[in-house]
Amino acid sequence: MPNTRSAIKRMRQNEKRRLRNRAVRSRMRTFTKKAKLAIESGDRELAEESVRQAISEIDRAAKKGVIHRNNAARRKSRLMKRFNALFQ
Repeated sequence: MPNTRSAIKRMRQNEKRRLRNRAVRSRMRTFTKKAKLAIESGDRELAEESVRQAISEIDRAAKKGVIHRNNAARRKSRLMKRFNALFQ
């Protein structure tokens, strides 16, 4: 356990941030998973919408600092590559 007041406060802040980051990361992964399933289903309209939502969530996570912007770019690139492979 931390002893100083500043260390106690820092611990509280870290816990709040950890929970917030976890929620954002989980949401991002959920939307990415839905997009991958939609792409595999073969329904172009559903896949297009799902990919758009997933990219939005990935961008949001990067903006909030949950993931690095290069990590976000890589995830989006791989998702679009998968989408384009089936529908182009």
